[in-house]
Amino acid sequence: MAKFKFPQGLPSRQQVLDFIAQSDEPAGKRELSKAFGLRGTEKIALKALLKDMAEEGLIDGNRSAFHAMGGVPKVTVLRIVEIDEGEPIAIPETWQPDDASPPPRLRVVEPRGKVRDRQAALRVGDRVLARTEEAGAGWLAYPIKKLAVDDEQVMGVVEFDGSGKGWLAPVDKRVRNAVQISDLGGAEAGQLVLAEPAGRSPRSGVKVTAVLGDPLAPRAFSLIAIHKHGIPNVFSGETNHEAEIAAKLPLNEAHREDLRHLPIVAIDPVDARDHDDAIWAEPDGEGGFRALVAIADVSFYVRPGGHVDREARKRGNSVYFPDRVVPMLPEVLSANVCSLKAGADRAAMACHLTIDAQGRITAWRFTRALVRIAEVIAYEEAQRRINADEAPQHLAHLWDAWRLLERARKERDPLDLDLPERRVVLDAQGKITEIALRERLDAHRVVEDFMIAANVAAAKALEAKVAPVVYRIHEPPSREKLIALKDYLATFDRKLSLGQVVTPSLFNRMMKDVTDETEKALVMEAVLRSQTQAYYGPRNAGHFGLSLGSYAHFTSPIRRYSDLLVHRALVDAYGLEQPSPHGDIPEKSGLSDRDRSDLGRIAEAISNTERRAMVAERETTDRYVAAWLSGKVGEIFDTRITGVQKFGLFATIIGLGGDGLVPVSTLGAERFGYDEKAQRLIGEQTGEQFNIGMILKLRLAEANPLTGALKFEPVEVEEGVRGIERRGGKLEHKPRGNGSKFKPPHVAGKRGRPSNIRHQGKGKGKR
Repeated sequence: MAKFKFPQGLPSRQQVLDFIAQSDEPAGKRELSKAFGLRGTEKIALKALLKDMAEEGLIDGNRSAFHAMGGVPKVTVLRIVEIDEGEPIAIPETWQPDDASPPPRLRVVEPRGKVRDRQAALRVGDRVLARTEEAGAGWLAYPIKKLAVDDEQVMGVVEFDGSGKGWLAPVDKRVRNAVQISDLGGAEAGQLVLAEPAGRSPRSGVKVTAVLGDPLAPRAFSLIAIHKHGIPNVFSGETNHEAEIAAKLPLNEAHREDLRHLPIVAIDPVDARDHDDAIWAEPDGEGGFRALVAIADVSFYVRPGGHVDREARKRGNSVYFPDRVVPMLPEVLSANVCSLKAGADRAAMACHLTIDAQGRITAWRFTRALVRIAEVIAYEEAQRRINADEAPQHLAHLWDAWRLLERARKERDPLDLDLPERRVVLDAQGKITEIALRERLDAHRVVEDFMIAANVAAAKALEAKVAPVVYRIHEPPSREKLIALKDYLATFDRKLSLGQVVTPSLFNRMMKDVTDETEKALVMEAVLRSQTQAYYGPRNAGHFGLSLGSYAHFTSPIRRYSDLLVHRALVDAYGLEQPSPHGDIPEKSGLSDRDRSDLGRIAEAISNTERRAMVAERETTDRYVAAWLSGKVGEIFDTRITGVQKFGLFATIIGLGGDGLVPVSTLGAERFGYDEKAQRLIGEQTGEQFNIGMILKLRLAEANPLTGALKFEPVEVEEGVRGIERRGGKLEHKPRGNGSKFKPPHVAGKRGRPSNIRHQGKGKGKR
């Protein structure tokens, strides 16, 4: 409705523009006629007037909704192009003003409260139908609904069939349809491209909007993830310039605790790109230890409100791929002055801990310090020295202090899930040399327990000061998930009483009581599925998995914005402010007023960027695994079933990872029924069962590096007969030769069509 009453009768050009500007809903011919009280011939005259105004360049639109030329329609489709400090920024999906000016950027106002809780946060690439309004010198958008995923921008590889038609083969393994390309945009066969719908009808196909290059080139897989998930990966000139200035800030030695005399060590992965934590301990003479966790003082260099801070908040965290890191901070900070390098003076936030003889943290304090790391040691080397009894005294003290922390951890009894981590090793040219599981050493546990102790201390220290805290929260399983777990466990005669308090100890005892390895894998998978996802928030709800009442992330401010916020809160709480002496760098290094007033929204935004990074990292590793396996098609692997659906099984290669599908149609002539509650397939004639956790020998049938998708099939036991060989049985199969290597997607199949295309109209398969 318009905000003012307009004179009755045919309006002038200016009155039409005033009405459009003041209307808070779409302003079409009907709304104009009603506002000016038009009838009969006056409506015909209005139609002619609007046509003239459009031809004169005064307005744009159609009879159902007009807007000022160069403006934004009251209701229109927007595409999210950026997340700025937690706020989505969008541009109109169609923008063709006469002056060819860039499209306006609209700040998207997402709903709050219960409505917001029911909706997923908007991400880069999302499309929304929104109501818009001009606010001062900018624009605001209020989402009405999020548009279907099928209409969003898609990434894929260009292929041609025998008739010369272009097709887009998606790189998302959940999408199995290839889509016809109506506009190649200069793209050639085999190139990785971004595309978007060419029209409203699915038959319109897609048009290529950007050519990204060779999808199988070294280091291309991470690029796919960066583009697919809209991960910011280029710093602006202003951001880099500010980072260069910040890197030269004097350390103010007189205002820092000098800890350069302590033999502090950083223990990190051999391929670590940065070093933001280091540790030290010595006996206190009473059975306990004095310990120190030194963390890079990122808050000294990255101040609230500056260009670097805004970019770091937008990114939320660094993203680690096998071939590259997309850092949260510019390299001059992340890999240089903020990285705790051996022999170099560095600014640190020091967490001083007192550990008693039982491994409990009885006291803590925080200071801004000056440190000089004695040594940066790889986990494997630190472990080797300890095992060979070659460790210097300061390293031996760390292990002795850790044994006390380990004792306290065992009493806490946090959730103990054995979750292997895959490691992709590349050579200098970016080619894969090895994919293996990371070995779990005591050295990893030493660092991990010191970091947990410091994180707990940071949370409790801020609570004691009644200061804002960005908590790391892991809530207990929901009742719905516990009921599902109870029903699942009952399918193999195991009980879960919902009348008791659910603790990590309960799950740990449950897993320890299982002696059969196959059944233990089943229980562990089920327990893992029952867990909630951890997130950041300003209101404490504890950390269920770690059995901790208060927990915050403090130890990785180079790569996590949450930790930077905790550092800033500690600066304020402990009176550690060090004003910037440089006019181009914001003066304050503690929390800004905006941080304090909007902490919940910031925490939600960085929780979302963390999930985005996790998905991107996992998908990229899957692509590397598929590329590694593409030369091993036809080989037989030990696998474990990780999922069961009515259409087949999902299995992962033991010791390597990479999920693949075993279609139910390949399991033989027998029909299989699907027991959803028990997550199993059951043969109708023989009663043969396939459950989550079961170990099988399967043949690799397909490996697609572009999507990361694998496909398995049962081993051929006899000629023409399909079968599954379980662990412990005798394997008898007829080899298929050395298997077929991965065929690049632009190579046509036997009938002249791209080999991995499933044409539109045949449905989609999603896991």
